[in-house]
Amino acid sequence: MAYGLLLIRVVVGAQMAAHGAQKMFGWFGGGGPRGTAGFFGNLRFRQPLVMALMAATAELSGVLFALGLVTPLAALAIAVVMLTAIATVHGANGYFAGNGGYEHNLGILAVAVGIAATGPGRFSLDRLIGWDGSISGVWWGIGVIGAAALISLMTVTLGRQRQAAEQTQELRRAA
Repeated sequence: MAYGLLLIRVVVGAQMAAHGAQKMFGWFGGGGPRGTAGFFGNLRFRQPLVMALMAATAELSGVLFALGLVTPLAALAIAVVMLTAIATVHGANGYFAGNGGYEHNLGILAVAVGIAATGPGRFSLDRLIGWDGSISGVWWGIGVIGAAALISLMTVTLGRQRQAAEQTQELRRAA
């Protein structure tokens, strides 16, 4: 089991960290902070550069996830990114990734929450430090998904500008 957890953590953590490096540093063909801010601007985020830096930082937590260090915190960051991506980009496209859907995001979300619940395993820095037994378990998994849902909901609702059509309808109702 320990080898399986290590493999899952390293692959998913490296994948997330690579996406974070694209956003933060422009590595691996990424747009860097400014290019990523343009993307978030198109998604109607109020502060697209701040959002780009927050998303990059959250995805760079994949390094912590891969190392198994403060694993629930890394899992939370990954879960927030995945839920926000589903809500703003992929959810409207249906389930399958081939159609731009949320299939891949849901898989990564499940891995993050699952690792928070089971713990990072024997080959982790949390185990080396002696933290793994006190920062893992089913309640940690529930806490990660619950906190991620709340943070993502706040990000998507409070962090974005409403569309003009929504604003117009609201003004008509008020008149």
